[in-house]
This record gives sequence, structure tokens and C-alpha cells, in this order.
Amino acid sequence: MPVEPIYSVLIRGGRWMRLGLMIDRRRFLQGTTLWALGPIIGHAACEDVVSRFDDNSTAEEVTLGLDLRGKTALVTGVNSGIGYETMRVLALRGAHVLGTARTEEKGRVACNSVAGETTPLVLELSDFHSVAACADRVRAMGVEIDVLVCNAGAIFSELQQIGGLEAHFVVNHLGHFVLVNRLLEQVIAAPQGRVVMVGSRAHRSAPEEGIRFDDLSGTSWFDRGAAYGHSKLANGLHSLELTRRLEGSRATTNVVHPGVVRTNIARNLPRWQQAAFRLYGRFFVKSIEEGAATTCYVATHPDLESVSGCYFSDSNPATPSPNMQDAEMAFRLWEVSENLTRDYLLEAQLLPI
Repeated sequence: MPVEPIYSVLIRGGRWMRLGLMIDRRRFLQGTTLWALGPIIGHAACEDVVSRFDDNSTAEEVTLGLDLRGKTALVTGVNSGIGYETMRVLALRGAHVLGTARTEEKGRVACNSVAGETTPLVLELSDFHSVAACADRVRAMGVEIDVLVCNAGAIFSELQQIGGLEAHFVVNHLGHFVLVNRLLEQVIAAPQGRVVMVGSRAHRSAPEEGIRFDDLSGTSWFDRGAAYGHSKLANGLHSLELTRRLEGSRATTNVVHPGVVRTNIARNLPRWQQAAFRLYGRFFVKSIEEGAATTCYVATHPDLESVSGCYFSDSNPATPSPNMQDAEMAFRLWEVSENLTRDYLLEAQLLPI
């Protein structure tokens, strides 16, 4: 995947100063003068949306009685774990689920193993060409997207880079950033389109200052789990800025923490860490059925039709870190992400500031 060196991208067009460390504050303030209070106001509104579900609820329980026939959902990473269970339950309730996996075979096997209408798609989040191709195939179907679940992700035990950028940031954030932007027209066209970002409480492990925009290569990110935390903070900030840009439409976006779930996301960690997770995890981790509950709740529940810009855990609103509520950081991340992936975005799909 060709990616320009980070610093040349950040200073392109004169938008950035000192290797991308300064945003054009005048441009930001012009677009967000009153919205700067949004995280405070929005968070209060989020707290009012309380459900009867909890950490023991399952995806089937939170969707019981819902009829999703006629709706189309796209879920990334359906070949295992939370993504598979999300696909299974949404299809069980009648939705047509477009399920992505890294290979055609994995997607086909997963989709064929569940009841209901499903369509497998190939999506490799580390390769923006693959992301664009996947989105183009969906656009060619001519369907509205009622639910877009950005679920797939990865954890690495040591520094890896893709095109000079830290791998968590590319796979967990930028890949989904391209996918969401290329499919926004389909989401907005739906009667009430929803984007669900699967984040994590691990966003709190990001550095105290938040996203380290001056080191997107990730060389300083592997202290105290900060690398994975960076990408999960990015998921939340992506949703926050997308909330603002969707104002005036019927579409919504929210971020969820599924909990610590018994999945294979730790497959890239050293074997001793995987063994420790399996050994001690049984005392505190959720089952996959429980782990997919919050995603399915936020993706489908009628009570959330007008709820956007919130953070959910255990199928209820939760309080994210102050960084995840930082409107200026969210705006800056969007600008940086847009510059890094511009060759893979559709100009007509870029939402106005």
C-alpha cells in the first residue's frame, strides 16, 4: 500500500506548520464555534438513554422482538469473534448482512454458516486499495446501508509499520476511515443509517496528551499499551467528528466498548501472553454472545434513533476519557486522516467542514 511519508503529507497544501503540529485554528473555529460545547451537551444527552440491559446481556437478548427485514447491515471482520456473532444475530433478526473478511474463503465460510441472508466481501484494512474495492462493490449493489459496523481490528505486541505509519493506527483506524467515507452516501440515504465504531476502554491507555500527531510512525507508542490505545482513541474521535459532520441528516454514529471478550484478537501476541489471557481471562472476560450485545444494541434499538456522538458499554451510556470528548483533537485527526488517505477517498463523499 503506497503511503506518502508522514511529514510530507502533513505539510501538503500549507495546512500544517512545524511538521503538522499546529492546526489552522481559524478554520477550525469558523466551523465549530458553537459546537465546541458539543461533547458536554452531548454527553449529558447520552446519559439519558438508559436501557434495562447489562454486562450479562447477550446479542440475542438485546435484539429480541426486533424485525430487521428490509434492512442492510455491513459488518467488518465476520469470520470470528464479535463480528461473527454480530452478523449472526443481525441476520437472525432479518437483516441482509454484508460480512467482510480478509480472504474470500473466510468470508464465504462464515456467511454460509449462519441462518438468514448474508453476502461475503473481501476487506483487508491494512491495504487501502482493498478497502476502496470493497466499498465500490457495495456501492455497485445499489443498496442503502442501514447499519455500518466497524468491528475488525488487531493487536500487535511490538512495533509494526505499514507505509511508515504505525500498524494499529492503519488497521484499526485509517482502514475504517476510508471505508466509512466511501460509503457515507449509502448510510445517509437510509431511513436512519447508523455507523457503529467498535472501540475499547483501552482508549484510556493512550498517552495523556492524546494522539501523538508528531509521531504517527509509532516509535514512541509502545509504552503501557499506548499503541493499541492510540487506535481505540482514534475510533472514538472519528465518531465524534463524524457526529458533527452528520448534523442535519438522519444518520447517527456512536462508539462502543464491547468489554474484555474471549476472542482471537490476541492472536498476534506472544504465546505466553495468549496463554495467560486464556488462563486468567475466564474469571473476568465476557462470552462472545455477551461481547456482541452492545454493538447489536446500538446498531438496532429503536430508542437510539436520534442518539449520536455517544459512548456505550454494557448496552448503556458510559463516560469516555476527556481526550475522547476533545472536539479539536477530533477535528485535527479527521484532517490528518483525510490527508493520509485522500487518494482513496471519493471527493464527492467528503463531508463539508
